Amino acid sequence: MAPAVTLTDYLILSGILFSIGVFGVLTRKNAIAVLMGVELMLNAANINLVAFSKFTDAGVVGQVFALFSIVIAAAEVAVALAIVISIYKVTRTIDLDKEDTMKG
Repeated sequence: MAPAVTLTDYLILSGILFSIGVFGVLTRKNAIAVLMGVELMLNAANINLVAFSKFTDAGVVGQVFALFSIVIAAAEVAVALAIVISIYKVTRTIDLDKEDTMKG
């Protein structure tokens, strides 16, 4: 019989995912890689919401918040990718260090 998964296991997994996401955001120069890091951080927060919902008497509140977070993340990705594609059409690069189109 497999051992039961505890709240601590979920929190450790979430912390690892969040750390990888922060590392990706802070170290990458590619805009797509930065967006992937942000998505990892949002998914880590969703794991926390669902885990706390499972291990407390909150009912489905955490799961509903996680669902809203997923919807917002999907909208964020759509807008961010549209911006990245638009910038790429103008500058022919997605390297964030070379982007200075907003400077006046």
